[in-house]
Amino acid sequence: MVKGSKKATRKFAQSGQLKKTIQARRKHQQIQKKITKKQTGKKSGANAREEDGEEDQDEVEEKGSKSKSLKGMSVDDFLGGGFIDEDDEDVVSDAEGLDEDEEGEDEDEEGLDDDHSFASVDDLEDEGVNHLEELSKLAEKDPEFYKYLQENDRELLDFDPNAIEEDSEEEAEEDDAMETDKIPVLTKQVLQKWQKALLEQRSLRALRKLLIAFRSAAHMNEEDQVVAWTVDSPSVYNKLVITALRYTPVVLEHHCPYKTLANGKFKAPAQTHKLKTLQKMILSYFHNVIHITSQMSDPDMLKLAVSESAKLLPYVVSSRRAVKQYLKACLELWSTADDTVRIAAFLAIRKLASATDESIMDMVLKGTYLALVRSCKSTSAHTLPSILLMKNSASEIFCMDHAAAYQHAFGYIRQLAIHLRNSMKMKTKVGFIYLFVSTDLAHPPSQESFKQVYNWQFVHSIDFWSLVLARACDAQATAEKGGEDSALKPLVYPLVQVATGAIKLISNARSFPFHFHLLRSLIHLSRHTRTYIPLAPHLLPILTTLLATSKPKASTLRPLDFDTTIRVPQQYLGTRIYTEGADALEGVWAGEGGWEEVPWGG
Repeated sequence: MVKGSKKATRKFAQSGQLKKTIQARRKHQQIQKKITKKQTGKKSGANAREEDGEEDQDEVEEKGSKSKSLKGMSVDDFLGGGFIDEDDEDVVSDAEGLDEDEEGEDEDEEGLDDDHSFASVDDLEDEGVNHLEELSKLAEKDPEFYKYLQENDRELLDFDPNAIEEDSEEEAEEDDAMETDKIPVLTKQVLQKWQKALLEQRSLRALRKLLIAFRSAAHMNEEDQVVAWTVDSPSVYNKLVITALRYTPVVLEHHCPYKTLANGKFKAPAQTHKLKTLQKMILSYFHNVIHITSQMSDPDMLKLAVSESAKLLPYVVSSRRAVKQYLKACLELWSTADDTVRIAAFLAIRKLASATDESIMDMVLKGTYLALVRSCKSTSAHTLPSILLMKNSASEIFCMDHAAAYQHAFGYIRQLAIHLRNSMKMKTKVGFIYLFVSTDLAHPPSQESFKQVYNWQFVHSIDFWSLVLARACDAQATAEKGGEDSALKPLVYPLVQVATGAIKLISNARSFPFHFHLLRSLIHLSRHTRTYIPLAPHLLPILTTLLATSKPKASTLRPLDFDTTIRVPQQYLGTRIYTEGADALEGVWAGEGGWEEVPWGG
């Protein structure tokens, strides 16, 4: 709050009529401009000067100097009306001086470096000084506008400043307490007063105080941070965090609404004077949310923080630093947190990808795929469900914009092909698509070279891209687009070439689980894209090898989990457990039970 602001300013700010008053002033401004234009035209014409012969040149200059003096005046001086002569009241528009004052506020706001005092936000609500006096004169000065208010905005005419006298005095005492050296303690009563102002009036002043307290809570235990409030109660701390998370999007949506387009993308709100003034406070709050999220351990609080902060993305997409930090935090939660938090983080990432800015979409696609690949490095019975969730959710993001996803998909599938080529140690330089037409299996690769392919990251990458292409090129998805093929469809053939080349890399019995994973991905891809993929040459060698074992060895080994195995241990070879498990699994994939019986790939 600016120290020079008057008590009447605080009264009007608490009335909750700011938005309506601004709209009324704009309407009034348009009417007064027409009146001013007509009167100016009369006085500037030669006929008008003859009719008003008593007016001399000195009076004209005096009126010109009065109009120039409007520039640079404060809101209090201007709305007080002391500089206006009674004869000129119907000529001067109060909106002109207000615009000049708002420009001055922009310059003052740039000099505020302390997050803990967003004084310019309060100025947005300091536009109602002497409001009752203006309304009392409005019926005589502008009957047309007064009639408009009676019909459309009766609450503005019935404005009673005495109803908020008590709240204004309490707020003044609160401001005085914050200006002292002693850090005040946040209580439930203070927090409830802010909540009431936010709910009933959508008060920006209350929002500013709430976010200052939230910043104190986010940096409460840090020695190098100067905080404005002390929170010594766990219940008050939780209530403060929840209030800031839930109420901030509501108030911002009320003052600066944004649009959601028909295609699901959102458009950032218009850069009005109010939004420019609020921008610094919004970014400060957004960074504090990211900071406090890294300190939370409760899944419910994490879910709330991620889901509510996602509602502020339209207001921060213009800041690349904020977007990168938020995306990094969401990807971390998406790949490591509880399932409910993972879903909330995914929804936040998807909303971020819904921005109309293409560069943000590229950041989301790249970050999502890299986070998925890092999480797939180790696969076990405990991590497999979360990996499946990540693959299915990430495939949805890649199918939001096929044209943007094509560039990333092509590059990453090509990277898989390069790993396969290095494992094969091919000497001839051929094109990307025809890398695997001729494979010399007479000289198998060394153990170190095939490790670039025989790993979980390669397997999950093949399966992920098969999910993406199957979702994008599905018959139903194609029909929704009017029968037009997806931009990702040309990548089906290169992906199949990479997968079949990896299957032919090593063809011993210990590698059959690796082959099963890739074959399952190809079957899923073939079914959804209606593309014929010759899989019999890859299934028959497995059947032949298994049938050749006429008398499998009995063993007390536990059953082999094919879902979490890509290379069979040596002791399982030739045993009945391995042979029967492989026969049953291959029978399901061959079509006896259908794809629905296979848990892999969603």
